[in-house]
Amino acid sequence: MTDAPTTRPGLSELDRPNSYIGRAVPRPNLKRLMQGRGQYVSDMSLPRMAHVVFLRSPYAHARILGIDSAEAAAMPGVIAIVTGPELAKVCTPWVGVLSHLKGLKSAPQYPIAVDRACWQGEAVAAIVATSRAAAEDAAERVMVDYEELEPVADMRTALDAATPVIHPELGDNLAFERNLDAGAVDAAFAEADHVVEAEFVFGRHTGVTLEPRSILADWNPGDERLTVYQGTQAPHMMQNIFAKHLALDESQVRVVCKDVGGSFGIKVHVYADDMATAALSKLLRRPVKFVADRLESFNTDIHARDHRCKGRAAVKADGTITAFEIDDLTGIGPYSVYPRTSAIEANQVVNLVGGPYTTPNYRARARVVFQNKNVTCQYRAVGHPIACSVTEGLVDLAAAAIGMDPADIRRRNLIADDAYPCASPSGLRFEALSHHAALDKLLAMMDYSALRAEQAALRAKGIHRGIGLASFIEVTNPSPAFYGVGGARISSQDGVAVRMDATGAIICQTSITEQGQGSEALTAQIVASMLGVPMSRVRVTLGDTDNTPYGGGTWASRGAGIGGEAALQAGKQLRRNILAAAASILQADPDTLDIRDGKIIDAATGAERVPLEELARIVYYRPDTLPPGFQAEMMAVRHFVPRDFPFAFTNGIQASWLEVDTETGFITLLNHWVVEDCGTIINPQLVDEQIRGGVVQGLGAALFEHCRYDERGQLTNATMADYLVPMAAEMPDIDVGHIVSPTKDGELGAKGAGEAGTAGAAACVANAVNDALSPFGARITEIPLTPELILTALGRI
Repeated sequence: MTDAPTTRPGLSELDRPNSYIGRAVPRPNLKRLMQGRGQYVSDMSLPRMAHVVFLRSPYAHARILGIDSAEAAAMPGVIAIVTGPELAKVCTPWVGVLSHLKGLKSAPQYPIAVDRACWQGEAVAAIVATSRAAAEDAAERVMVDYEELEPVADMRTALDAATPVIHPELGDNLAFERNLDAGAVDAAFAEADHVVEAEFVFGRHTGVTLEPRSILADWNPGDERLTVYQGTQAPHMMQNIFAKHLALDESQVRVVCKDVGGSFGIKVHVYADDMATAALSKLLRRPVKFVADRLESFNTDIHARDHRCKGRAAVKADGTITAFEIDDLTGIGPYSVYPRTSAIEANQVVNLVGGPYTTPNYRARARVVFQNKNVTCQYRAVGHPIACSVTEGLVDLAAAAIGMDPADIRRRNLIADDAYPCASPSGLRFEALSHHAALDKLLAMMDYSALRAEQAALRAKGIHRGIGLASFIEVTNPSPAFYGVGGARISSQDGVAVRMDATGAIICQTSITEQGQGSEALTAQIVASMLGVPMSRVRVTLGDTDNTPYGGGTWASRGAGIGGEAALQAGKQLRRNILAAAASILQADPDTLDIRDGKIIDAATGAERVPLEELARIVYYRPDTLPPGFQAEMMAVRHFVPRDFPFAFTNGIQASWLEVDTETGFITLLNHWVVEDCGTIINPQLVDEQIRGGVVQGLGAALFEHCRYDERGQLTNATMADYLVPMAAEMPDIDVGHIVSPTKDGELGAKGAGEAGTAGAAACVANAVNDALSPFGARITEIPLTPELILTALGRI
């Protein structure tokens, strides 16, 4: 189900005749990709290209006593074997901190471990050969002498006095701590009729992208220029980082991002493997390629979540929730990931808990600790699933404590739709949200009353079904307040250059990137709408620092809201330029002309005056016929950065209807509903599929996905046979509806939608499971919700 308006009321620029905004049109790159003609890094080959394989530590924590590579170096095809100290002479280390996260600390990280390996899978040597196979064969002959050290494997004991400090120079294993105290929390709990509390546990998981991380670095000594082909979300960020740590000027670095097989935040970070590959290319003066295999991906792609959060809420007998309090603990591995840091998720949890509600009293503590496991960092819906699960779990507990229906307690406490602008106790500023409209629409979509009646009838027959609700807010369109204020060279603006060529076709270059979410499509839709041309006449170029305007790229649900606004403004300016040229040729007032279907028309009558291809011919080849002093400008460049609000918040609500088999512990997902408000909807199909994809990832975290470590810091399920991901047959129908509250920070009015599905999915599934188990007095506050957990809660094992 999809319910979305095709236009934004009252904004004429978006309602132009034949506008593509609000229409479900096919992606421009669909045919090429469906024919298997995508070009990924794995497909690329350059003259003299070498392949690098990394030898990785089998220990979670070990000192490197010596490396014997003599036998491996003599094997056929081997070009070089490079250790950490050797590569450190080419590439400087980095430290993942941001100045606005007060107290955040981390140790310097090198491309290859120098004297210690700090997690199982950290690279200790690079084997470069003429083929991947030759490099892998040689890697088996490299002998490393390790002294195994005591690992820090349990985040709950990471701060204990008896626990080893991973980086002694830092003093302890505490990377970051944030405390917040707003309102009169103690008084609220003292005056409450009921206090509910629980500890919420979130397992580690990772992105499992279809295409693994991959990079091809080509240092050209003749040009003194490094060209990097990489599957990344942020080419300009990576351009800056390669230049900074390889002692180059940014103008000496070009980053090209062609097709990318999924990202979900996994490919927006700096990885030691990537820095090592670029450094090896510079060291060896030849192209070097690295493509992670699936085992490497599990051990070195950033992980996410891994939180233990104690929460409690104060509630009055009438259902008013008067206070929230949380204490969150998370383990991030041995380093804070550069440059976005590994403290952002915990910081987001503090910011977002209680976000949809009017509750004025809020206390929070978040602690981020080092441990000898793979690093964690931002992954789709950073912090949102944790904050949502804690908040919504406590709301359901509060409802149960006072005997109120879960929908009714939300209606009583959600921020009113006419209360904006307003701010949360954590300081978040909300421009315009629609919690009540979303709740009403969701309950109608799912026929809530009928489902409750069906649930009761089935329960009498021994069939245990549950309904779970979860309201959420989502951070989108981040301004410089996210990273720039902390000193990171991560652009919060995006830029678009639009030009008309000599045939009347439109060429668009944008700084946002494409990993499958539809960036190319939305850009083409906006530009075609502003210029009055068919989409087939618009070609979009993205992902190339030499050929696109400077910008942030695609992450944090920012492509449509920021890149889309830049496209709108560039398109409008080029239209003005085109109409000025047409007016000079036709001896008319530009205000009396318009462009429609690729033709200059009389705005009042619609009569065709001149096609764009003829206008282009005159402008490019016969400018001598234009009036004296007139210079046609067939190109426009515009940038956009949000200014009125630090973020454009979206909101929504999700519901799950499921069945729990109390004999086996298995869960069957029967239906899932989402109502979401992402402002102006550019392409309803793309938005809905983004939401559905996000829901599926959220369901994966809720039921299946878990990176399992043992007490020695060993990852025990680093294969697709052991790490479970959601499959199509296990997924329910996902019905999507919309409320539209456009942001006024820009004419387009678009907010992000890429993370909304993930934000609330796990929370509503957990609430639905607990609803199903309520006759047994069982409650689970840990994910993934495995059969073992359910049967344990039921006392069956």
